[in-house]
Amino acid sequence: MVFPEYRPRRLRRNETFRSLIRETQISASQLIYPLFVMPGKNKREEIPSMPGVFRLSIDQLKNEAEECLQLGVQSVILFGLPEKKDAVGSGAHAKDGIIQRAIKELKNKAPEMMVTTDVCLCEYTDHGHCGCLIGNTVDNDATLEILAKTALSHAQAGADMVAPSDMMDGRVAEIRAALDENNFDMIPIMSYAVKYASAFYGPFRDAANCAPQFGDRRSYQMDPANSREAMREATLDVDEGADILMVKPAVAYLDIISRLRDEFDLPIAAYHVSGEYAMIKAAAERGWIDGEQVMAETLLSIKRAGADIILTYFAKDMARYLRNKG
Repeated sequence: MVFPEYRPRRLRRNETFRSLIRETQISASQLIYPLFVMPGKNKREEIPSMPGVFRLSIDQLKNEAEECLQLGVQSVILFGLPEKKDAVGSGAHAKDGIIQRAIKELKNKAPEMMVTTDVCLCEYTDHGHCGCLIGNTVDNDATLEILAKTALSHAQAGADMVAPSDMMDGRVAEIRAALDENNFDMIPIMSYAVKYASAFYGPFRDAANCAPQFGDRRSYQMDPANSREAMREATLDVDEGADILMVKPAVAYLDIISRLRDEFDLPIAAYHVSGEYAMIKAAAERGWIDGEQVMAETLLSIKRAGADIILTYFAKDMARYLRNKG
């Protein structure tokens, strides 16, 4: 009988060996938990299409932050639901806007929490697009000034990092200039560098009430068929001063995460989006899959593809899983 010269199973035979040679590890400190902030007091509304995820009033953020920190999740990203919307998204940069007040609350009650803010206008415009309009077309250059004002207002309120998600050309440079000119040169930009026009965003749009009132976002978000274009987008953001590059969505674009990891030495983030989360939750609720194991395997695949940071609605669940496993 001929025996193989090498037996890979030798190093798989128990958990001690498996953990010893494990190539990819996830830490709770590498996860960012998205939070939806809504007007009002003492409000905690579960989002029907995202079980376990809630819209929270500002007074509820302290408890959420404390739970995250206890689990080892040290970072959140904020999305706001304003009381009023208009054509140019002026609520996005209002001094007393929903996100500006939420930042102050979090930094006051949980100063050790790293607060990142989404910089976009879709939640604040009455038409639901990510910029101001000329007719039915988003005006790229006119939108840049509003985005820069929004990012600056977040920094002034105490944000630790800003994350533009609008996909306007030149927005990273505009935001970097506004921050630097106002003595916020140490505030990093985590750019949604490669954001695809994806069908996986549906539950998020329900959660944030930001679906376009007409048309779609394919004139500014990327075509899912393109990967070379992703390298051009990322290169532009690097040249304009981005500190972290993000790919969104994550699971359907693992190849893009891997390409960015090979091409750039900046930290790479990936957003495990609402639809990717909701599918796992829905299948688990029906008993079709082991939801916890699929969650862990999915996030591990994102990390293995090359992401240093994962934005995910599973952040708390994954932190509990890691703690129990450890």
